[in-house]
Amino acid sequence: MVAKISTGKSIRGMLHYNENKVGYGEARLILASGFAGEIERMNFNQKLNRFHNLTMMKPNVKTNAVHISLNFHSSEELSNTKLQQIANCYMEKIGFGDQPFLVYRHDDSAHDHIHIVTTNITAQRQRMDLHDIGIKLSEPARKAIEEEFNLVRAESKTFKLEATIKRADPAKAMYGHLPTKRAISNVIIAVTRDYKFTSLAELNVILKCFNVVALRGAEHTLMFEKKGLMFSLLNAKGEAIGVPIKASAFYTKPSLRNLEKKFEVNREKGKAFKEELKQGIDQVFGHYTSLTKALFIKEVQKLGIDVVFRQNEQGLIFGITFIDHPNKVVFNGSDLGKAYSAKAITEKFRKQNIQLKPEKEPALRSVRRKEQQIQIPAKTYLKAPQATNFLTAALAKTQPDFGTGVPKKKRRKKRGQEVEQKLTL
Repeated sequence: MVAKISTGKSIRGMLHYNENKVGYGEARLILASGFAGEIERMNFNQKLNRFHNLTMMKPNVKTNAVHISLNFHSSEELSNTKLQQIANCYMEKIGFGDQPFLVYRHDDSAHDHIHIVTTNITAQRQRMDLHDIGIKLSEPARKAIEEEFNLVRAESKTFKLEATIKRADPAKAMYGHLPTKRAISNVIIAVTRDYKFTSLAELNVILKCFNVVALRGAEHTLMFEKKGLMFSLLNAKGEAIGVPIKASAFYTKPSLRNLEKKFEVNREKGKAFKEELKQGIDQVFGHYTSLTKALFIKEVQKLGIDVVFRQNEQGLIFGITFIDHPNKVVFNGSDLGKAYSAKAITEKFRKQNIQLKPEKEPALRSVRRKEQQIQIPAKTYLKAPQATNFLTAALAKTQPDFGTGVPKKKRRKKRGQEVEQKLTL
């Protein structure tokens, strides 16, 4: 399970996003905690007023809206009852159990996921602290819920992070104003909420992954001067189709002036993911002694990374951009370092693919290693016996044994022997 918490200043915008999904048949309201009466009969304004009554108790607090998404592995098929239990358990563990909240089940991606809308202003006119809520409260809650409900763990190798935003389908949009606007709006809201982009060019690189593009218009137009934007769908060839829709027509008002407020904040947030992205690129090149451009693109996509090469009219590559979907960041190659610039990356490409094989040790080195293994005594806790040579000791010329230094007793001679000696003398 992956939990994502977004905070904002407009509970209306968060509620509007989910209610629109319900209206389009892409989401269902499955739980309303802290709401009186039958939730099925409540309209948009009645739901909004429940939150508005709390936010007005602390009008000086501007960041008073909380939007949470809980995402589950694609192999897990969870019932509404199970999702309700998970949502209740999660909100209790992060300290929001007594707050009113709405839970929506979204059906717009390949995996089950729910969205929760709530506020951090309590009925006691207190502001609930949201600082580091992800690390301090959400992470422990997520791990406990994975264990309790036997869910696929986010840290496991089987949990593959994928782009959860559904691509806009031009064929389904039918080029009508309402279907087109809905398709574009879904992409804009998700991208601007989740991804960390630092320029309009970077935003467009991400949007194009989902068949949408932002247009500034001609320089002499009023829209360009006022930093407005238009958004359009893209066909399979990457060409803008249909009638572009102005940013002011969307509820979130994604004009360039509003988006620029995110650029600097996103720049700081994105720095933490630079090294991980570089390691992923190095990992791909490290597996091959020779690699083509096509295979490089395919291999990094397995890591959840899209690569965009920028070319001029003559087809010469002059830039490269990496979109890291798991971490929701985008970097130009030069921002990662000289070794990841378009020139450095393209110079590594070859005409054929040769995978790196583990080197075999030379025969001499193998023999030496075997000899070393033979000479190494087996590990034991007994003392080795001292070497002795009994044969040499037995054959060696020995010196007379003079004893231990204790004087010998003199032998007493018999009286008869003494007489015989005297006569002889």
